[in-house]
Amino acid sequence: MNDKNLTKKVFEELKKQGLYEQEDTIEDEDGENENKSEGSNDQFCEIICKLLHSQTQVHILHLQTTSYSEHKALQGYYEGIDALVDGLVESYQGKHGLLKNYKTFDMVDYKSNDQLIKYFKELLEIISDNRDSVKESYLQNQIDTIEELINSTVYKLKFLK
Repeated sequence: MNDKNLTKKVFEELKKQGLYEQEDTIEDEDGENENKSEGSNDQFCEIICKLLHSQTQVHILHLQTTSYSEHKALQGYYEGIDALVDGLVESYQGKHGLLKNYKTFDMVDYKSNDQLIKYFKELLEIISDNRDSVKESYLQNQIDTIEELINSTVYKLKFLK
């Protein structure tokens, strides 16, 4: 085995173990470097996919509830989350390249106020479990703002009848 193949195998093994990170780049038509590992951050994509899904899911729940206070709380969420997720993804992609491999999830029908609160708590848990996939403080701040919106919605669902 020649030195080049051995070096390549060592780097691949270090990458697998999370001990080595290097952005692979390729040159585009204009001679500019382009990120070759676009979309490789599955943890961050998990957050984004769930948040994008939440906008439509919450809109459906908003249309199905018979409670005016739930209706308004859910409206505040689905109207607010779009711009927040859009800003977060654009900031992320400006630094790390395009996200790929988006996932979709099934929709559920409205059942109860408890179901709504549980849904938002699970959303917060997904964010918490995956937010360390980004290190930049400005991205963390954008995630904080999304958590603010979720927690504000939970407050309204719990206490404003």
